[in-house]
Amino acid sequence: MEIVLALLFGAVAGLLVHYTLPGRDTRGAALAPLIGAVVGGGVWMVLTWLGWTTDNGWLWLTSIAAPLVVSYPAVAVLTRRRHAVDDRERRRLRIA
Repeated sequence: MEIVLALLFGAVAGLLVHYTLPGRDTRGAALAPLIGAVVGGGVWMVLTWLGWTTDNGWLWLTSIAAPLVVSYPAVAVLTRRRHAVDDRERRRLRIA
């Protein structure tokens, strides 16, 4: 049941990334929280499969920090990619 907390912490980390990075208008509001939740839940799942228990502080720290570490560059890359695709499409359609 504690995995729900990891998912929630990941989603909150994703929200933080969404609102701190520029280019919010080019991506959906759910993209960064979804990435954070998936990473947080995935890290929690893998670490518990490796035998870490919920009384281990490193499990909590890792499942909170990993979404920030992964979401920030992932959202930055996706935003740059979206800008590049939009610019290429504007040139193709000859839109100023």
